[in-house]
This record gives sequence, structure tokens and C-alpha cells, in this order.
Amino acid sequence: MAIFDFQHPLVFTFGLLGNIVSIFVFLAPLPTFIEIYRKKSILGFQSLPYVVALFSSMLWLYYAFLKTDATLLITINSLGCIVEAIYIVVYLVYAPKNARKHTAKLLVGMNVLLFFAILLFTHFVLQGRKRVLAVGWVCVAVSVSVFAAPLSIVLQVVRTRSVAFMPFTLSFSLTLSAVMWFCYGIFQKDPCIWIPNVLGFFLGLIQMALYAVYRNAREILTEKKLPADHIINIVMLGTPEVHPVHDAEKTGSENNGVKDHEKEEENEQTDNNNNQEKFVALPHELPNQATVQLDSPVLVICRA
Repeated sequence: MAIFDFQHPLVFTFGLLGNIVSIFVFLAPLPTFIEIYRKKSILGFQSLPYVVALFSSMLWLYYAFLKTDATLLITINSLGCIVEAIYIVVYLVYAPKNARKHTAKLLVGMNVLLFFAILLFTHFVLQGRKRVLAVGWVCVAVSVSVFAAPLSIVLQVVRTRSVAFMPFTLSFSLTLSAVMWFCYGIFQKDPCIWIPNVLGFFLGLIQMALYAVYRNAREILTEKKLPADHIINIVMLGTPEVHPVHDAEKTGSENNGVKDHEKEEENEQTDNNNNQEKFVALPHELPNQATVQLDSPVLVICRA
């Protein structure tokens, strides 16, 4: 292929670097799917990002074959198709019935019907350069939509002041990948490659800037609520009875003989607790294990 000629060293260099970085991007969800495999559950994750990623890789693979001089595009998108297909298979295996049906509909509608409609139209209606351009601009549209998807995560970070759902390593990898493929497109003089990566680069910079601003926000808010060495665990128990936790097994039969005035005192205490909007207990005022009765269920407060 001409791509390996010495006359195109920069194209080859940035294409190779783009392949390397993109491999890490494709493998970024791997820990998630390992966890899905271990727990035999999809853990609330959606299949749409992986279906769209597979669709994008299929389109870019088709575009690379039409160009005839884009070997490095073929290699990375072939890998992308394989990896995303594996993710989807694992998802389908452990997804509940409704999620499995939804994913199947997405696959049939997007990766089968829509893809083959584009394939048939461009193959039989368009010829030569027009076919390449048409497929290329479809790839641009899909890539822009994929790059725009993290905008919802950006808004969530600003709203919650937490970067829990926006890992820095993934944002950095996406930004670096956009830079490599932008340079590859520039030196190959292919606007269908460099245009979407301009958007990807700026969105990556925004994500990393937000990470720098909010990376400590969650820790600050948590420390203001309660010191780390006085953490209190709250456990909900489905029983209306009140008894010390450490004596629960010993005094089960003695609770039947509680006096009437003791029950009245407990009811008064219950009413007071229900009228309070918040229950505040200082760590030095709590015994090692204590109970507080509401109506039902019982709120057991234990020192961690």
C-alpha cells in the first residue's frame, strides 16, 4: 500500500500512534464487562454506546476499503468491530429479557438495516469519487454524534460537582486519540477524518478542565458532613420491635412483659422522633450499639 511509502512518513506515524491510542480507548470498558461477567448482571448499564460504537467502526471500515489507501484505518476499525461485538455479546448473555429485546432491536435497526441501506445505496446509485465522499460524510455525521454524546456527562459533572462518571484516563485517551487522527487526516488531506476530530479534541479539553475543577469537590462535601473517623452506619430493619442489638437474641422472650408505662414512654419518644426533620447524634453520645424506634421499620445506628 502507498501508506507505507517513505514519501508519507507523517501519515504513517500519526496513523500508527492513532491505532495505539485507539486500542486503549476500545479496551477502556473492559473492567466494566469483567464485573458484569463476575456478577452475572449488567449492573444497570445501557447497550446503546456499544451498539453505536460498532456501527461507527463498520462505517469507517467500509470507508477505508473504498479509499484503497487507508490500511491503518482498516486495522483499527477491524479491531473495533471485534471488540464492540464481544462487548455486545456479553451484554446480551447477562441482560434481563427487556434489555435483551431492546438491544436486539437496536442491532437489527442500526447495524443491519441502516448499515446495509447505506451500503446498497452507495454501491448501486453512486460511483467513484461520489461514493467515497458520500460514505465519508456519513462517517463524519456519526462521529460527531458519538463525540457529542459525552456532553450529557459534562452537564452531570457541573450539576453534581462530581467526576465519578468521567474518569480522567478515558477523557485523556479520547483527547489524545482525536489529536492523532486529526494529524493523520491533515497530512492525508482527508477532511472526513480531521473534521470530526476537531470537535473531539475540544470536547476532550473541556472534560479534562472540568476534572481539574471538580476532582476534589466530592471529598470536600463529604468531609463537611461528618469526620472520617466518626462515620455512622444506618441500617433499616423490617421489624417494629425495639431492643438493644447485642441483647436481641437473649431478651426476645422478655419483651412480652414490658410494662404499660414503659410502652407509653417509648410511644412518646417515637412521636418526638417523627416530628423531627433530622436526627443528630454526636459520636461521644452514642454507645457502641444503640437503637432508636420510629414507627416501622426500626432504625439501628451502629458506630463503624
